[in-house]
Amino acid sequence: MAFSFCGDDQSFNSYSVKGGVLNNGCFVDALNLVPHVFLLFITFPILFIGWGSQSSKVQIHHNTWLHFPGHNMRWILTFSLLFVHVCEFAEGIVSNKMMGTNHLHLFMPAFMGFIAATTSVVYYHNIETSNFPKLLLVLFVYWVLAFVTKSIKLWKFAAYNVGPQHLRFCITALLVVLYGLLMGVEVNVIRVRKYVFFANPQKVKPPEDLQDLGVRFLQPFVNLLSKATYWWMNPLIMGAHKRPIELKKIGKLPIAMRAITNYLRLKDAYEDQRTPEDPNRAPSIWRSMYRAFGRPILLSSTFRYLADLLGFAGPLCISGIVKYHGVNATNSTDKHFGVHFMSSTELLQDTSVLAVLLFLALVLQRTFLQASYYVTIETGINLRGALLAMIYNKMLRLSTSNMSMGEMTLGQINNLVAIETNQLMWFLFLCPNLWAMPVQIVMGVILLYYLLGWSALVGASVIVLLAPVQYLIATKLADTQKSSLEHSTDRLKKTSEILKGIKLLKLYAWENIFCDSVEDTRGKELTSLRTFAFFTSMSIFMNAAIPIAAVLATFVTHHFLHKTGPTPSEAFAALALFHILVTPLFLLSTVVRFAVKALVSVQKLGEFLQSDEIGDDSWRNGDMSVSMEAGKKNLGGTKAINRKQPMRYQMDNYEQPTRRQLRPTETEDVAVKVSNGFFTWGSNLSTLSDINIRIPTGQLTMIVGQVGCGKSSLLLAMLGEMQTIDGRVYWSNKNRYSVAYATQKSWLLNATVEENITFGSSFNKQRYKAVIDACSLQPDIDLLPFGDQTEIGERGINLSGGQRQRICVARALYQNTNIVFLDDPFSALDIHLSDHLMQEGILKFLQDDKRTVVLVTHKLQYLIHADWIIAMKDGSVLREGTLKDIQTHDIELYDHWKTLMNRQDHGLEKDVQQDSQTTLERKTLRRAFYSREAKNQMDDEDEAANNDQSAVSSIDAFSSPSPQVCWCYLSSGGFFMVFLMVSSKLLKHSVIVAIDYWLAIWTSSKTSQFNGTSLPSHDSPYLTVFIVLCAAGITLCLITSLTVEFLGLSAATNLHHNLLNKIIHAPIRFFDITPLGQILNRFSADTNIIDQHIPPTLESLTRSTLLCLSAIGVISSITPGFLLTLVPLAVAFYFIQKYFRVASKDLQDLDDSTQLPLLCHFSETAEGLTTIRAFRHEARFKQRMLELTDTNNTAYLFLSAANRWLEVRTDYLGAVIVLTAAGASIWGHNIGLPSGGLVGLALTYALTVTNYLNWVVRNLADLEVQMAAVKKVNSFLGTESENYEGTMDASQVPENWPQNGEIKIQDLCVRYDPVLKPVLKHVNMFIEPGQKVGICGRTGSGKSSLSLAFFNMVDIFEGKIVIDGIDICKLPLQTLRSRLSIILQDPVLFSGSIRFNLDPERTCTDDRLWEALEIAQLKNMVKALPGGLDAVVTEGGENFSLGQRQLFCLARAFVRKSSILIMDEATASIDMATENILQKVVMTAFADRTVVTIAHRVHTILTADLVIVMKRGNILEYDKPETLLEQEDGMFASFVRADM
Repeated sequence: MAFSFCGDDQSFNSYSVKGGVLNNGCFVDALNLVPHVFLLFITFPILFIGWGSQSSKVQIHHNTWLHFPGHNMRWILTFSLLFVHVCEFAEGIVSNKMMGTNHLHLFMPAFMGFIAATTSVVYYHNIETSNFPKLLLVLFVYWVLAFVTKSIKLWKFAAYNVGPQHLRFCITALLVVLYGLLMGVEVNVIRVRKYVFFANPQKVKPPEDLQDLGVRFLQPFVNLLSKATYWWMNPLIMGAHKRPIELKKIGKLPIAMRAITNYLRLKDAYEDQRTPEDPNRAPSIWRSMYRAFGRPILLSSTFRYLADLLGFAGPLCISGIVKYHGVNATNSTDKHFGVHFMSSTELLQDTSVLAVLLFLALVLQRTFLQASYYVTIETGINLRGALLAMIYNKMLRLSTSNMSMGEMTLGQINNLVAIETNQLMWFLFLCPNLWAMPVQIVMGVILLYYLLGWSALVGASVIVLLAPVQYLIATKLADTQKSSLEHSTDRLKKTSEILKGIKLLKLYAWENIFCDSVEDTRGKELTSLRTFAFFTSMSIFMNAAIPIAAVLATFVTHHFLHKTGPTPSEAFAALALFHILVTPLFLLSTVVRFAVKALVSVQKLGEFLQSDEIGDDSWRNGDMSVSMEAGKKNLGGTKAINRKQPMRYQMDNYEQPTRRQLRPTETEDVAVKVSNGFFTWGSNLSTLSDINIRIPTGQLTMIVGQVGCGKSSLLLAMLGEMQTIDGRVYWSNKNRYSVAYATQKSWLLNATVEENITFGSSFNKQRYKAVIDACSLQPDIDLLPFGDQTEIGERGINLSGGQRQRICVARALYQNTNIVFLDDPFSALDIHLSDHLMQEGILKFLQDDKRTVVLVTHKLQYLIHADWIIAMKDGSVLREGTLKDIQTHDIELYDHWKTLMNRQDHGLEKDVQQDSQTTLERKTLRRAFYSREAKNQMDDEDEAANNDQSAVSSIDAFSSPSPQVCWCYLSSGGFFMVFLMVSSKLLKHSVIVAIDYWLAIWTSSKTSQFNGTSLPSHDSPYLTVFIVLCAAGITLCLITSLTVEFLGLSAATNLHHNLLNKIIHAPIRFFDITPLGQILNRFSADTNIIDQHIPPTLESLTRSTLLCLSAIGVISSITPGFLLTLVPLAVAFYFIQKYFRVASKDLQDLDDSTQLPLLCHFSETAEGLTTIRAFRHEARFKQRMLELTDTNNTAYLFLSAANRWLEVRTDYLGAVIVLTAAGASIWGHNIGLPSGGLVGLALTYALTVTNYLNWVVRNLADLEVQMAAVKKVNSFLGTESENYEGTMDASQVPENWPQNGEIKIQDLCVRYDPVLKPVLKHVNMFIEPGQKVGICGRTGSGKSSLSLAFFNMVDIFEGKIVIDGIDICKLPLQTLRSRLSIILQDPVLFSGSIRFNLDPERTCTDDRLWEALEIAQLKNMVKALPGGLDAVVTEGGENFSLGQRQLFCLARAFVRKSSILIMDEATASIDMATENILQKVVMTAFADRTVVTIAHRVHTILTADLVIVMKRGNILEYDKPETLLEQEDGMFASFVRADM
């Protein structure tokens, strides 16, 4: 009977029960089997029946609803139980080896117990999710039985003096405790749920989150196993392969993680610190953060400590395995009950046991580590949501003076949102490291000392001493990043200027000058990037070289101290420990840096949260005035209104009754009344003084006055946005709810046109239509691609000023409020539109509704419509009353107005011009759309391409970043660099393997020499080779880290250079169809990724891949058996990374795409504060902000959970690799394979694999996302350039060509693109030298295209233009364009000096420039500027008015003394007087030159020598103006009649 249950020893009768049944050890063991078997028999049928009825459940995420008390406790206890059962089983097997025959009873019960425990937890899980608590009785019975039988065993052990010195006694005692505890848990469930023995069982409902199917983030609700392994993510991640993850798929956040919940937690913690004794004390943000989010951080730190402690099990187990490798265990004879009892230490000397222990420790360590990461990340995200909500709420209450006085604040708020909150979030992610790492380092050093004595401390000190160096490098990195950021913003500004003015640059042949200036800035940026690359490579080098240096130092010292090298067990344990130690030290520098940044962020946040707020809401209800006390406090000029002031409230309440009586009786018909008001914008000087006005209810009040006399301020003062120094604002009761307010600077939301107009009110078709008509928006809406559903605003389509303003006015009209404030709504509108708006909108639409209207305006001709007029001057009221009153009482003022009105009536003659402004706006809009449609097609093609690609990538995982893109990236880096990188990488890894291999041989040589006399002299050759190898390794580390970074740098340099040149030399059509934003993105985001992100990712990817490959190579060369298990592992790894990469890419896209709207919402709120507050829409905006934050946080949470999903899986794979490597070497030894040192080597390498496997996948996924940038840049590198060469050589063209300016146009056909219809069809004309030619025609008749044809900017596919005998198509573009001049209709100025704007080539003298300025009527103005010709022009020339900019453009054309001048609608934005002067000047200054004028206003070309009328690309009429006027029915005549 080889396998008898009780064994078959001759010397001892196992089946004898003479001494009583319970005294037979074997019987007691058999008794222990009973409960396990009982459980299996009962639960299996229930489980199988149960599976079937799973489907008929309540519709909630039922499989995640955990509601039995003691749930987590039970899982933890069950896991401990399983572990103890494994130990019991191992102990049984090892003891069994010592016996003569097999004793099944030693390990059989343990095995059955393991299965029963597993079953119990599966069974429990199914019962819990299906909610049948009565079935838990089975488990209760099982725990009781198991407890009883184990107790009997323990009792018998004690009786036969088996004590704690024996392992089996300890295990049994542990089991008794665990069964007892589990019994307690079960009793607790009965106590709480009362499901049995009680009359009324407790009813439970699932939590709200689980009833809501929109919540897809289940981490807080699933069971412990699923929490630890992220099992619940499987469907999402696997599903991403079939269909991309969308926002719908990730659903909503659970309530506990929503921004509002966390905001309330943080706010309470923040406000609680304000004590009644000291209400003005600034609460500490750190303390509030700790109070609100301290507990999860403590939990995470606990996990982290556990993981760190378990991490040290690795080296210790390795040391044990190597030490006892091949040493047969000593036999101790300690028998009771006829079986062998082991002592507690013996088990730990068995290598197989150690291997399993190592595996379990690794699995646990990794699980704890990922749990710790997850908890901190979740907390960090919660904190970010809370902070964003806090910032937003504060922002809605910021005092306006803060915003308008400090223009910085917009930028500051954006920084707070985009940078500071993220800094704090990252700090929270990393903060457990702050206190976990020192402990880890200390523990590591102690263990090293224990292994190697003093020499270990030398090695450790190398690591510790180099840590500050790393910190220095880290700070340097941050600094260089800042400086490169400054240069890149500078470069972007220049690039965007070039792209905005590209048409002008091409027409003037200046593109190379501007291109060089960008290249210049890029050069500076590259210098700081070079420093950045250098420091990054240093940091990578330190990270790779420190462990080598430490090992070198340690073993050399050890050799000199002990005259011999260390034993293999010590050496490899030390090696593993050094690897463990390096990570915290490397990370510590990063963490410290983040901590410093977090301190700064918190300080900024604190200052922001303490800044001034707008006055209290007391005046907003009823007619209470803006309380005086606030203002009096302010006289000190320090803070505006101090935040919590209980005093103030009491005074308000105290004064209220008296105030009621104060209310004047006549206010019934007054909507707003200001008495004795002094208001200020924050300084103590009052902006508005001595204001006494009233706004009559239901009537039209106009406020007039010069620029800057305080009209807009008066409106804001009434809205309570200004600080009151003295006086009151009364609102009559029914009026002050919300005020429809249109500001002067129009403010749009990033939303559709319709949403911008309805602004949160319900949609009423009739009303909406009326408003649109009143604001004449219909023609503009018809131009938009999706009508009024088109997105406008910052990220949407750019509308012109007039269009934006009309939308804002429409918003004010549409709202159903009693009071409407319009702040200069006509400023950007031309006469027709303003008349229409006045008549239809204000007089008809608003007055019909009996709404009170306050209108600020400069257009005095509308005063006749006013019911009440307030005239202002220098911040106080000059006059108030009806027009009649003023006419009788203040004749002087009335006359003044009259003269002004006359002047404005003259302005009415400019009618057509102004009209042209609107048509112009519409035209630019139309142009934007042609390009949009083309762009949309491009996008669709992009999408299609992407879809193909994702299909490809799913077939072959490693084609990830498509090879051609990678090749494009590497080849732009230069072949030599690529070769250098590859060879040095391979060399470095070979050397590192060689170092460790040599160490293995050296240490093993010791053990084999033990029997003979070992001489120290044998060591020296080993030592020298070791030192040489280490030195080589360190050098190679340096070389590789430098090559990768500099490869990346040269790739970035070349890519940007090529991109810039391609784009600047692209034909003008390219800019028409490609949106500016898209081109700028290539230069900003994509270039940034190529500059800074790809090189480190590439480095990390190659390093971790090579490490993993070299490790697998080493292990399989030592124990070939390992290769067999490698196949299933590789398959598993392949599938994990394949699924993860797809999901990660989707989630990353979601995170990016949800972040943008959030940031935009913040900035647009900050811009439109006054409007939002006047409308009283704060709550709606807060709600929107919370939704956007939650959406972004959901995406981010899922992304980090997916990362955890991957890491847990790769870590478990790594643990399996370690187990198989250990197993292979242990069992390989029986066949006589490797020596101790080599086993240590294999295990150390296996341990490193666990660290690097997930990096391979993460870096692959990152690189895939980052390579998209290269792909996008690459797609632009394919654009065709213009043909700059021409067929003639530049030297063949005469120096002074064209000297006469004779133009022959023969049969000219022009189109913008070969795919489009021609815009000019068979045009013929002949212009004699010095003729003045006028070209007119309706919009779209081809006038402007003709002007472009002169410069060869469009595709001339038939016919030719001959200037002074040379066909222009043959000329090099540079020559052609530099010899002609043109003035465009949209004035373009560049930032720089006036001199630079007139003459970027620096070829002209100052006299010539002054002369040009004089011709353009600008000389006096420029003289008055500081610096004269070197005066500053801001971006886009914003510091000059539109008219002045137009004049500068004229001057620019005059500087270039060419004999042909083309004026394209050049006088569209200049007033009549200036224009007349110009006409004369052009006639005199250009008397002998050819001038072609393309006219919008026909009267400008009445004096021309020749008039050409065009229609649809053909010439309709061609003659002298006089002749054409005589043809009554001619086109020209009708134009002139319309213009008169």
